Amino acid sequence: MKKKNLIIVITVLAVLIAAVATAAFLNTGNIRQKREQESGAYIIIKKGGEELAEIDMDSIRLMGEVDFMADLDTSKTGPVSHKYTGVPLIRVLDWVGLEISDGSAVIVRALDGYTVAFDISEVKDKDNIYVAYKINGQYMTTGSQGGSGPFQIIVRKDPYSQRWCKFVMEIGLE
Repeated sequence: MKKKNLIIVITVLAVLIAAVATAAFLNTGNIRQKREQESGAYIIIKKGGEELAEIDMDSIRLMGEVDFMADLDTSKTGPVSHKYTGVPLIRVLDWVGLEISDGSAVIVRALDGYTVAFDISEVKDKDNIYVAYKINGQYMTTGSQGGSGPFQIIVRKDPYSQRWCKFVMEIGLE
């Protein structure tokens, strides 16, 4: 009986090791792509899951950067006011020709897997949601450098910063 239990345990362990190895192998390409996207500083724009454009830092800056104040409120600190530089999200979507009234939500995805959804009415408010790339006059550093960039979604009308999105890699209309 003990020999049979040992064989079962070894078989289960072998299957688990094979599953983990397979998952790690399949995820390697995804990790490479995310690192490339982070260092290349670009955002993928999608509609209904289909990629429409890749927008880099220079393109976003040319859309008409604005400086704005927003309060960052974290679980470790109270609200702290910062000067951000960026572009209203609606301007980015207009620039690629997306008609946002064709969708029900704008979905923002981050390199670390964080995802946030915004109602169309929130996105239409030109003084609410921004794609930021500078904080207090300095370009945001990447997550691997300890920062929150190269791009971060700032929601000015979110008093607790709960729907802000660091490490933005993709913006999609659903």
